[in-house]
Amino acid sequence: MARGSLELEVAVGGMPILLRTTDAAFYGLLVQRYQDFLSSFAQPQFEFDVELTDTPAADPDADVCVTRAGSDWQFRRGDFFAQWNPDSGHGTVRQSANPYSIDSVLRIVHTLLLAREGGFLLHAASAVRDGEAYIFTGRSGAGKTTLSSMAPPDVTLLTDEISYVRKSATGYTAYGTPFAGELAKAGENVSAPIAAVYLLVQGPENRLEPIDEAEAVRTLMRNILFFAQDEGTVQSVFKSACAFAAAVPMYRMIFTRSSESWQLIGAAKQIEMMA
Repeated sequence: MARGSLELEVAVGGMPILLRTTDAAFYGLLVQRYQDFLSSFAQPQFEFDVELTDTPAADPDADVCVTRAGSDWQFRRGDFFAQWNPDSGHGTVRQSANPYSIDSVLRIVHTLLLAREGGFLLHAASAVRDGEAYIFTGRSGAGKTTLSSMAPPDVTLLTDEISYVRKSATGYTAYGTPFAGELAKAGENVSAPIAAVYLLVQGPENRLEPIDEAEAVRTLMRNILFFAQDEGTVQSVFKSACAFAAAVPMYRMIFTRSSESWQLIGAAKQIEMMA
């Protein structure tokens, strides 16, 4: 540990990752950004030393390159370079003093960790209602943020941007994430078993259409976040999507962008009970 190092543990999906920096201002920025997702595990399995550079951040929207280099993974984008060994759990990040680069590094690491155990990150909003989680996915502009912003008071928002799906012995669980989208608001740090996935489509009325497994897999693969250029890991993600589609019902949700759309959640539960 470098002299004067400051540490914090960011736990998303029940997986704590320790971040270490010697810059007090940057440390304060991280604490503020991840305040609801900080933990204190005795020995976190994964850790990153973050080295700040004076080089101004390049385009943070540029394409990410994630490749293997021996036993290490390397993550590159215009605004950061990271190297991580999953066996030792240790990694390093070189970036400027901004929160967006480390946010992207964390997303990449979680995609790799989840791929090993049958889960994934999904470009989707998700929320908890009555103890069950519901995921809302679709193409850009389909209405994920709109639906999230119209959620009733009894709904807890997990995310409006990146849904965290983790597999367990009893099924699949959705977790809240700090990865905010257009609402610019982190999700709640809670979790719940996933009851259904909804593919959002704008329309003149509110209704549901069941989606078969084949279409469900195609929909998932279009929206799963994955960056690695590694055939074995890509195959793992595909198998995860197939297993998820076989276990969790998915519906096409035609909706009118009104708060009444949330009534479809109850309709879906009735459909499942009658099936």
